Amino acid sequence: MPQETDPRGLSEDIARAVADVPGVAFLKPDLAGRLRTALARPPATAQGAPAGVRLTRPADDFGAWHIEIHLVARARTRTVDVARATRTAVADHLRSVAPAQAGQARITVTVTGLV
Repeated sequence: MPQETDPRGLSEDIARAVADVPGVAFLKPDLAGRLRTALARPPATAQGAPAGVRLTRPADDFGAWHIEIHLVARARTRTVDVARATRTAVADHLRSVAPAQAGQARITVTVTGLV
């Protein structure tokens, strides 16, 4: 039976790995969350996965992860380089925490803007 990985912890770890990639300004929904007042509805991170990271799996719970990353890149970087480096960082992290699942994971990186 495959080893189960905690999706919430994995999402948080992936978010940290993405934040360390050169050229990444922030994970997409995070900026909106920071701009909300303290009285506004709680940020997405309080409800589950970190902003900008989405993990899904097939119904059997032991299939391959589909990891979606939505980020904003810095304007003075090549977007394709940031996207590739992000994908590599996520794949490397997944290999370190769940080697059996890493080879099957589908990682999608979407750069939604530049700052």
